[in-house]
Amino acid sequence: MLKSALVEDLMAHVRRLCALLLCLGLANFPVWSETPTLGTVTSAFSAYVGTAKASAGSTVFDGDRLSTDPAGIIQIRTKAARLQLVQSGAAELTDTNGIPTATLLFGTAVFSTSNARAFALRAAIAEIRAATDAPTVGQVSIVSPNELRVQSTRGTLAVTVDGETKLISEATAYRVLLNPDAPAPEPAQEAQGAGTKRPSSPPKHGGKNRFVLVPIIAGIGVTAFLVYHALESPDRP
Repeated sequence: MLKSALVEDLMAHVRRLCALLLCLGLANFPVWSETPTLGTVTSAFSAYVGTAKASAGSTVFDGDRLSTDPAGIIQIRTKAARLQLVQSGAAELTDTNGIPTATLLFGTAVFSTSNARAFALRAAIAEIRAATDAPTVGQVSIVSPNELRVQSTRGTLAVTVDGETKLISEATAYRVLLNPDAPAPEPAQEAQGAGTKRPSSPPKHGGKNRFVLVPIIAGIGVTAFLVYHALESPDRP
């Protein structure tokens, strides 16, 4: 009878423990499903997801901010794209109508995609993404509030500013000037006798999204690191 009582007492403790674990699991379940998962950190050094130190395997959620120290680097993988943030950079990840989107706050970002709807990168008032469904690798740097540097290493990039889209072909780099009011004052006064069409046109169209083709040698080393992953990672688990 003593043995039976001990067994009964042990089973009672086991039942209470199981009930406690079940309650804890049910209590945490809504929190896990509340914020969509956007990606996973594949590599990180001196980098952060929010305020937490980033490491391989860390989960990135909608609204998370990625940042790197001066010597840091972080790379994340989304559904069919990769994003790499290099030294002294910061970006915020969001879900935009089902498309993982990074808003570059400062620094340099490199991304690779396997299709045009796999990923979008925003910087200032510009949005940069793959122009086609072919594998694409692009690099974007914020130089100042009014200037970006955009480079395509593989595929064609589409840069959109205020509804106007221009293409950057493979193996080219551009300065993207985002100051639409700068060229307006001088042409407006000198062209007064020639007519009204010329002075009104440049500020509305050319000034809002001006590309100047320049060679960007410094960015090739950073981009080359991601090219290897771009050829494999977006299409493979």
